[in-house]
Amino acid sequence: WKKLYLAHHWPVTVCKMSANDCKDPPEYWTIHGLWPDKTEECNRTWHFNVTEIKDLMSDMRQYWPDVLHSSLNRTQFWKHEWDKHGTCAATLEVLNSQKKYFGKALELYKHIDLNSCLLKAGIKPSSSYYQMTAIKEALTRFYGVMPKIQCLLPEEGEKAQTIGQIEFCFTKELQLRNCTVLKGESDPMQADLKLGTEELSVCDDSLPTYYPSQVQ
Repeated sequence: WKKLYLAHHWPVTVCKMSANDCKDPPEYWTIHGLWPDKTEECNRTWHFNVTEIKDLMSDMRQYWPDVLHSSLNRTQFWKHEWDKHGTCAATLEVLNSQKKYFGKALELYKHIDLNSCLLKAGIKPSSSYYQMTAIKEALTRFYGVMPKIQCLLPEEGEKAQTIGQIEFCFTKELQLRNCTVLKGESDPMQADLKLGTEELSVCDDSLPTYYPSQVQ
């Protein structure tokens, strides 16, 4: 694989997407996963073991919660992310254990600090629309690279898309890079985005965009 995606998802949107038992989803961007750009389940014999990340547990619960399932001790989500992506990312020495993989993802998440970046740019959950180009401009201005932004398509009779996921791309040296797919690279895990029946797709620059808050 050539690059890593650090995917953040917006819990309020995720909870709109599928059958779930979401209860009061956090109103901040949380981690969906850290994904190499091609590969899936690279080592089926390397089983997830939650005790290896016990030191990370309070951060994991706060920043990487299983948004769709409300009970706190849900480790299924982390197991899925480890089996499917972590075992592939582990070819890099800095990610070659469960503790390193989850720990590094948390570190990158805090380093990116997407929540405060959007707030500084005046982009906050609201019932009015944003222009996708304004969101992209703010992010590129802050980070110097173009992330990949995904939305839920407008529902029947709606004209706006709903922002759901923002992915930042890193080189194998864990430097930020543009997310545009270069020749010879593949786009990761489209399947990862299917939550229930609806799915996220790359946002349309021409559509007004919702960034929904809890109460709507």
